[in-house]
Amino acid sequence: VFRNWGMDIIGMTTTPEAFLAREAEMSYACMAHVTDYDVWHESEEPVTVEAVIRTLLHNAEVAKQSVANAVRLLANAGPSPYANALQDAIITSKSTVRPDVIEKLQLIVGKYF
Repeated sequence: VFRNWGMDIIGMTTTPEAFLAREAEMSYACMAHVTDYDVWHESEEPVTVEAVIRTLLHNAEVAKQSVANAVRLLANAGPSPYANALQDAIITSKSTVRPDVIEKLQLIVGKYF
């Protein structure tokens, strides 16, 4: 359908993960490394398994360096701006939440209950 509309689109998203990370008061970033795009790129030759593996291995090295750089840069970044994202988001009264539910979610909502 999308090709008929003249679009180039890949149906992958990290939106649910980003929403869940925010709800857990976590900073979140996604690294996406493409291994092949011959499916939608008409001027490219078909991709071989060897080419995908070669690109995958290269991307793994890039990812390792990216994580190392991020850790180095974040070491002095201070607290996450999302550390209190739930502070005004929980409107349920503590008296209506069962203790076992609070215990189960202690790591995420414990400081608010």
